[in-house]
Formats: sequence, C-alpha cells, structure tokens
Amino acid sequence: MKFLTPLAVQLAALASMASATVPGFDISHYQATVDFAKAYADGARFVIIKATEGTTYTDPSFSDHYTKATNAGFIRGGYHFAQPASSSGAAQANYFLKHGGGWSADGITLPGMLDLEYAPSGDSCYGLSASAMVSWINDFVNTYHAATTQYPLIYTSTSWWQLCTGNNGSFGSKSPLVIARYASSVGALPNGWSVYTIWQNSDASPWGGDNDIFNGNLAQLQKIARGS
Repeated sequence: MKFLTPLAVQLAALASMASATVPGFDISHYQATVDFAKAYADGARFVIIKATEGTTYTDPSFSDHYTKATNAGFIRGGYHFAQPASSSGAAQANYFLKHGGGWSADGITLPGMLDLEYAPSGDSCYGLSASAMVSWINDFVNTYHAATTQYPLIYTSTSWWQLCTGNNGSFGSKSPLVIARYASSVGALPNGWSVYTIWQNSDASPWGGDNDIFNGNLAQLQKIARGS
C-alpha cells in the first residue's frame, strides 16, 4: 500500500474537485486602496499580500492590507519577492518570517508564498546557474519549513521554471504551486507538479492587483490554512 504524505493528500483532494474553485487576488503597495468589504461581498475569499523583497525591503502597505483583509473575513497570507543574487535563501526566508511571512494554524493564515519570476533587471535567472537556483530555493523552502512546520507556496511560471531551474522536479512533493499564466487555460505545469493549487490567470483583478483562482472548494482552502 502506498501511503500519501499530508501534502499529497491535499493535492489528491484538489484534483478530485477540479470543478470547485474559490476566487481571490494578490496585491502590494501598488494597490494603495482596496475595498476588501466589496471584494468579500463579491465572493473573493483569499488574498495574498506582498510583505518583503530580498533582505532590505518591506512593503509599506503590508500591515494595513493585512489588517483590513483580516477584518473583512479573508483567508490571507504574505508573499516574498525573491532576489536570489543578493543573499542566501535562508537569509531571505528568515527576513520574510520576521516581517509578515509567518504562519499559524488558525484556519485563516496561508503559508507564506515564495515569488520566483523573471528578474526586473532583465537577467532572467539573477545570474545563477540552474543548480545554484535549485539550491537557493531549497535553502529558502527548508528554512521556512523548519520555522513553521509548513512548506511555502511557490509562485512561478512554467517558462521561468524551465529556464532557471532546468525544470527541476523535486519541489512538487513539498510546496503547493501557484502558477502564473494569463490565458484561458492553465497549460503545462512545471516539472514535479501534477496539479496546481492556485492559478494566477490575470493581472487585472476586479478588486485590484492580480486575479487568482484556488483549485478547490472553501473547505480545502481552510484546510491548507490550518496546515492539515
């Protein structure tokens, strides 16, 4: 008999309820004013909020967004924009944990999200080889897990993952996938994941920021927030 890990159980459940979805969105200080009450009334139930970048930047709107999202009844969490060229994965995970990226099993806090995407400077992979990038991600993911008992969500696109990790397949058994693809279908997933947890399908959410779709029902989303 094959015994499934807790994450594998979550992913299998998600796959079995593919027709059930929950709307949400992700934001940063670029969305200075968000009407969380309206978003909740419209049916959105989760929001992911930028907390940190590298080891020197904290988003100035994080605390305000997080408090207002909580008061409006949202399941919410923070995200960290990775800067792999500037410091180690462990250093950035610890900075994230100290500035909004923590987790508690309260049913309303998502594990933190590691945002891995093309470098704003134009150097797609931050000057790292595929093996160095995989090591950096492992450093971040394992540091976060050691501190919280949860693996962080990983946000990326299939194209970035193929280019910058060599399409490494070792993270699908740990971190839930937040896939970025602005199209009518999610398309091919990065190696290692057979199912996605959240699909960012547009950069124009009706409530501000990017539009997200959770691949499951509300009870499953709450389970992830509880860590069970």
